[in-house]
Amino acid sequence: MEEQPVKFPKMTVRIKILVIFLILSIVSLVITGFIAFFIINDIGDYAEHSSISLGRDAVSDSTAALTTATSIYLERIAVDQAEITNVLFEDTEAELNILATQAKTIQKNPSIIPVTRSFPNDAPAPDPMSATVVWLAPGSSASPESDEYKSLAGINDLLKGVYVEDGDLANVYIATDSGILRSYPGYPVTSPDYDPRTRSWFADAKAANRIIWTGPYVDESGRGLIMTCSRAIPTRFGTWVFAADITTSQINTYTNITVGDNGYTLLMDDHGNIISRPGLSAGSSTGWHEAYNAENVFETGDPGLIAIGRNMTAGRTGIEQVSFEKTPTFVAYAPVKSMNWSLAVALPVAKVLAPVIQTAGHISSSTLEATQHIRQQTDRIRDIFAGLFCLLLVVVIILSFYLARIITRPVDALRDGTLALGEGNLDYRLCLDTGDEFEDLANSFNQMAGDLKINIEELRRTTAEKERYAKEMEIAKEIQTSFLPESTPDIPGISIAAITIPAMEIGGDLYDFIPVEGNRWGFVIADVSGKGVSAALFMALSCTHIHASGSTEHDPSLAIAHANRLIYEKSKSSMFITVFYGVLDVKRRSFSYVNAGHNPPILVRGNPPTVHTLAGKGIALGVIDEVNLTRSELELEDGDLIALYTDGVTEAFNEQEEPFGEERFMEFLKQYHKYEPAEIIPALLEEIRTFCGNAPQSDDITVVLMRITSAGQKKTLTE
Repeated sequence: MEEQPVKFPKMTVRIKILVIFLILSIVSLVITGFIAFFIINDIGDYAEHSSISLGRDAVSDSTAALTTATSIYLERIAVDQAEITNVLFEDTEAELNILATQAKTIQKNPSIIPVTRSFPNDAPAPDPMSATVVWLAPGSSASPESDEYKSLAGINDLLKGVYVEDGDLANVYIATDSGILRSYPGYPVTSPDYDPRTRSWFADAKAANRIIWTGPYVDESGRGLIMTCSRAIPTRFGTWVFAADITTSQINTYTNITVGDNGYTLLMDDHGNIISRPGLSAGSSTGWHEAYNAENVFETGDPGLIAIGRNMTAGRTGIEQVSFEKTPTFVAYAPVKSMNWSLAVALPVAKVLAPVIQTAGHISSSTLEATQHIRQQTDRIRDIFAGLFCLLLVVVIILSFYLARIITRPVDALRDGTLALGEGNLDYRLCLDTGDEFEDLANSFNQMAGDLKINIEELRRTTAEKERYAKEMEIAKEIQTSFLPESTPDIPGISIAAITIPAMEIGGDLYDFIPVEGNRWGFVIADVSGKGVSAALFMALSCTHIHASGSTEHDPSLAIAHANRLIYEKSKSSMFITVFYGVLDVKRRSFSYVNAGHNPPILVRGNPPTVHTLAGKGIALGVIDEVNLTRSELELEDGDLIALYTDGVTEAFNEQEEPFGEERFMEFLKQYHKYEPAEIIPALLEEIRTFCGNAPQSDDITVVLMRITSAGQKKTLTE
């Protein structure tokens, strides 16, 4: 049968302990009063000799123990700091790998608009932390109008993100074979003859085809000694090299966090060169274009330091005591594995033994005082000491046992409860009836266990729901993308370009190119009411019906009326879709169209250019079962530019909540009407991004441009 807990009156643990020790103190005082009248010479002599011997042994043992503990501690610090430093280098390499991966996408998609702006080196940003700086090296073949220059703009946000996320980097940048250097933060290059292509971090990374680290060298920007991590990637423009700088002073600060003021750390490469240590610098006489001569441990001439250097370059872990500059010093070392380097922690021996020397003086003086006092008291303690000592010992044992029984039983119960909880037994409950704080603690423990079980179950449920939702969104995005054309049709005499940018993960805009019998092509642009998953699903339904109806009927009014019936029959919600649908007759060079509640497309014609809207009356699809749409027809002329768009263009708002507007859009089209559609769209997106500033995208943006061309009329943005 389980032992029943002892019942106690309601009182706090503090009162219980106070009562017990009060009894103990009274007994001790009474016994001490009796002992004060007697003398014990033997105990006095023994105490005197023991005190002196213990003092000597304490100093000797403290010295040995402190030396051993310091060795273990320093070696552990060296291992820990080496691993921390290893993480610093591995994190930098991982970030460059991320940049390289992203750059492979960016160089294939030059239409990405970065939030972080770029400024030329001769007109840098007022705040370097808000932008990148772009430097064209002497003799560079690149220009701001080149495709490579524009593609690199998409790396701005990635450079800034790596710099802000890391916190240990001096700067992050990219350089190209063509001589472009794009760097964040946007501090300008101060040397007019600086060419990144001639630097070792560029050339070595390009030759090695992997991540490389340079040794310390003098920074061009005046930040002292730095090290560079770089990686080259091939692109369609040539080789791009990503790089990140870390100053040796930052490395030294990073590795000296735990050793304090008494010691310091140093970092050494696999050839014995000192990478970082306190006070390390290249001096004022070494320029950024000159080689930096690093300190080398094998050139010191000190046998002890050379032996430590061999162990460090061999990748060993250990601790040695050497005389460094005539000062006995502990040196602990451990390898930085990812770099094949080694880190050492140095601490003067005098700093370690200073407390022992000070303690030895205190022990000596205290021993002398204790000896004199013992000699005075040995005349008064004698015969009854043994009996009274035994009595006192019995009382102390009894009271100690009683006190331990009171305190340890609830503590043991709480320990068993925590072990059970740690093993995952959330149904375990404590049963304490002590009438004090231990009982309250047991009740709190039981409440915590119950709450923890509920919270864990809730966390599992919510985590599973979030993972399922994220996966469904990813699948929905892939499905939606599959409904859009993979490319624009190749129609003789017609230049076409199109793009859609969702405001959320998935959007409600669509465009399509439908082949129609008789050398005709259907052009569709549409906007579903609402956003998100519901809009995407409705978009997929509408896209399927419009494509099917348009491919079998060359009359746009009949095709859209038929699509409306199908959409209305299948749609059980209150959603609708605005549609503009036009049929291009390639042979007759005509464009017949209908508008079902959509933004009227814009026609730019003539020289000087004039702007017209392709107006049309009609209700959005999915509202009623039958719609009557008025068909209009346009005779096309050479040089005509037709812009189909959704309201995400004209209703793009800036930070002052002002819309981009139709008038601004028309003026843009008039300015760029002679250029190719594939060049107009990136320029339009940049115009919208500049207008909106830091304001978030409020709606899906979709644009389809069609230009009627003839010989000699094509014009590009680089002309």
